[in-house]
Order: sequence, then C-alpha cells, then structure tokens
Amino acid sequence: MSDRAPPKGRKAPAFRPRKPAEPAGESLSEPSAAKPAPVLKPAPAPAVPTRAAVEPAAVPVVPPAPAPTGPRPLQVLAVASEIFPLIKTGGLADVVGGLPPALAHHGVEVRTLVPGYPSVLRALEGTTVVAEYGYFFGAFCKLLSGRAAGLDLFVLEAPQLFWREGNPYSGPDGQPWPDNSVRFAALAHMAYLIARGDFGPYVPDVLHAHDWQAALAPAYLHYGGRSRPRSVLTIHNLAFQGQFSRDLLYAIGLPGDAYSLDGVEYYGGIGYLKSGIRFADRVTTVSPRYAAEICQPGAGMGLDGLLRQKGLALSGIVNGIDVDTWNPADDPALAATYTADTLELRARNKAALEGRFALVPGDGPLIGLITRLSWQKGMDIVIEALPSIIAAGCRVVVLGTGDAPLEAALAKASAAHPGQIGVFAGYDENLAHLVQGGADAILVPSRFEPCGLTQLYGLRYGCLPIVSRVGGLFDTVIDANAAAREQGVATGIQFEPVTREALEAAIERFVALYADAPAWRAMQRQAMSLDLSWTRRAGAYAALFRSLVEVDSA
Repeated sequence: MSDRAPPKGRKAPAFRPRKPAEPAGESLSEPSAAKPAPVLKPAPAPAVPTRAAVEPAAVPVVPPAPAPTGPRPLQVLAVASEIFPLIKTGGLADVVGGLPPALAHHGVEVRTLVPGYPSVLRALEGTTVVAEYGYFFGAFCKLLSGRAAGLDLFVLEAPQLFWREGNPYSGPDGQPWPDNSVRFAALAHMAYLIARGDFGPYVPDVLHAHDWQAALAPAYLHYGGRSRPRSVLTIHNLAFQGQFSRDLLYAIGLPGDAYSLDGVEYYGGIGYLKSGIRFADRVTTVSPRYAAEICQPGAGMGLDGLLRQKGLALSGIVNGIDVDTWNPADDPALAATYTADTLELRARNKAALEGRFALVPGDGPLIGLITRLSWQKGMDIVIEALPSIIAAGCRVVVLGTGDAPLEAALAKASAAHPGQIGVFAGYDENLAHLVQGGADAILVPSRFEPCGLTQLYGLRYGCLPIVSRVGGLFDTVIDANAAAREQGVATGIQFEPVTREALEAAIERFVALYADAPAWRAMQRQAMSLDLSWTRRAGAYAALFRSLVEVDSA
C-alpha cells in the first residue's frame, strides 16, 4: 500500500454528492504502510456548512489601494495554524515565527495567515478589516490585517471556529476538536482567496503552507481554475496527516472529481496532508535526512510512494533557532551568563540546576532531557537504561510531560534514586533554559525526528547533544569519532539503533569524553561557534521561492 501511486487513466470512484452531516474527528493515529487507518466516526460538532456557504461574495471593507510601482521584494503568503510567540504547541510555531524576519534579509517579504485564536486577536495591533463574510464555512468571519510581535499578519477572525482558549487542536478533555476538518479547511480556503488576488493589490508570488492544517491550500489553487501563484508545502511531522470523512468533500469547497487517487482521496477518506503533497509545486521537510527517510516504507507512513513521485521537488531545509532568545551570553533565566571563552561560569548554572531538582551536588556528569514523554521520543528506552546511567556516575534531570505510564515510570525511578534523578512533570520555559545552561549533555533519543530544536539549543549553550542517528539529529550533530575529534569538528555523540543497549554504549562514550576535560571543552567551543540562526537557513528558502518565480517568468 505504501507505493499507492494512482494508475494512469483510472477514473475517480463513483461518488454521489450529498449534504454532509457533521465533520469527522481528526485521526491522530495515522495509517502505516501496511494497514490503512480507519476513518473515525463523526463526533458531535457545529453544523457543517453547505457548499454554497463556502465561498460567498465577500463584503469589501477597505477599498483597494493603487498598485505599487517600481521593484519590490518577493512576496510570500505563509499560512499556518500556529506562530511564535502568539500561539505555540511545538516546533512548527518557532519556524513560522522565525522565518519572516530572517527572510527579510534575503529580499523576501512574508505575510502570514493564522487563525483568530484569542491570544492572536489580543496581540494584534494596527488592525484593518479587509473583508467580511456573512457565512463562511458555517460561520460569520472577518479577514483582518495587522501586526503582532513584529510580524505582518492576516488573521481569519471566525469566533465560532477559533475563539477557543488553550490548545488550538483539542478541547479540555484532550480530544481533538470534532470540527477540526472544517476549521482548517476554512483557513486553507482563505489562504487560497488571498493568493488568487481577491483582496486589493496584494497578490503573493508564492504561497507557503505549513503542515496538514494548511495543506488544502495548494489543492484549492489547483481546482480553482484561475492563474495562481506557485506553492510550497513544508512538512514538519509526517505523523500528523489530517484524515477526514469523504462526506466533507463538497462542504469544504472541493469538486466531485477531486475525490480520486490523483486528487484528495486517501484510504477511503480525504487526506489533507496528502492533498498538499500532491498539488504543491515543491515540498520541503525540516531536514535533508528526514526528506530521504520519509520516502521509504515505514517512515513514509503510507505516503512514501507519493513522496518518491515528487522526485527533485522534495527537499529538506534544516530549522534555525532564535539566537537572540537562546543566547547564553545574556540569558536572564541563567544563574550565570557565559560565552565560549568563559565556560567555567557554567558551574554556577549546574549548581542552580541541582538545587531546582534536589540533586546531590557534585562535579560528575549531569544529563538533561527536555522532551515530550512518548514512544517517538524514545523515553521507554531511557527509563530502561536509567539504572545503568546512574551506575555510570551520571545524574539525570527530566523536564517534560506526556504519556501517563511514562510519567509514572519516571516518578518511580526518581523515588528509587533520590538525589540522582530529578523530574519536573510539565513545561517551564525558564527552566528549559537553565537545563541547557547547566547540564553537561542533552539527551535526544528519538525514534524519528524531523528536525528537532532541543539539540540545536544544546549546541548553542555548550550542552553537548547525545542523539539517535535519525532525521535532523543526524544532520545537525557531528559524532565525536576519532576523525572528527582530530579535525576539531565534533559536537556531540550519535548512536543507533534506538535500543537500550545502544543508548548505554553512548552514555559510556559520553562519560569517557567528559573525563577528558580539555577535549570536552574543545567540543563545547566548537558547538557554540556554529551559526544556528534563521538568517542562514532562510537563504535556502529564499532561493527555493525565487527558483519557482523564475520558472514562471522564463
């Protein structure tokens, strides 16, 4: 099933359009290559709009301004479900918020369309109402423009869809909002309307969609039947695909012939991420290694065949980090700030970290973990290896939350090794900075990792990463093998496979390297010398965007 390339000439399955009832809930358990995932049955939700309600005529509010004259920067419309610092659940928000200012240095202007969550609307300044819709995907909405946190934004203000405090994807019970299919189809459809030039002189050169929540935008462009800008889809984590009932086809504004293997059909439903991969002009992931991995069965999670078909249109660009927020030289969350030339000051942060986690003070190696407690993150093998890690003379601090059985197992391990293992069940941004500034190594044993930011923060802070050899971890950490150490380029330790035995062997290497103080300091200085900024990474995105525009103008 993983090579599910549509046979040439195959017609779309017979499909009798009917008015859909209610949207299916998002399936967070994605299909594997061997076994299609079932489509979840609809949960109670707000009524789904009919097709006629998807794209009513907008009520213009702001008269179009005259088109600018003279040369202008490349215009990119980004669309995403979260953006730092306004709304964040993971690395997606960091990328969406970090790219625009970095791209400005490369002659690219970005405006980002985001949902009108409460936190976004509260932060929006200089607000202008671009258009109003009396009934758009079942809700009254406005398209706003403005700025927040130094970012140029379009905001889809639709209270019925987005005015929900807390997690943007799930309710207080932890379950996905049952109308997520409609909410994010509306977001993608609005991106399509902006991109095709419905609102005054602003017409982007490129539409940049992020993850499944925005991935229908390239499909809308394809089926829209007008001239359109080029499109790029960035996949931040293939595990989250957005699969919903086929009954939503007309309700979300797609034509009947879109439901085919060559269109949006995916294992008997509608695949939002699959649609974006199919119709985007270019697809990127957040590291080159991950781009290669997801073209293989297993890691491709049922989409590897389609991804292989993209060929050279699929590439990977490693994430950057905000080097101003993550800067050990002036980080207010640290007990002592430091640079690569004053690494001895890290000892004060180590002492503060020991105090926060009630560890026995000492000079021995201290390992930090800042992670979601899950199988993907390899936390099960960490728990299995903890007795060996402690026996090797290490102490461990864990900052994170996640699966209840893993949380319970960590609490039990901490109780069994008082003063050696400290656990903070939750997330605290300042504490995360202190872990990076005080621990000697940061452990990231993921089974798959599209890019990862934790190891990048570790490099920045001289908290050397111990990582599994997958995805972006492989691309960003240079293993301290003999050749790399001799050449002075080593920045951490890699291991494979993701097993307890391999992890324990990596810990033994870490302890030996840490005991060689001059060699360890040299690795720390090398790690801290790396350019991890978004400005550097943004150049690759700018080149990609320009290559698409140049194709059109050739």
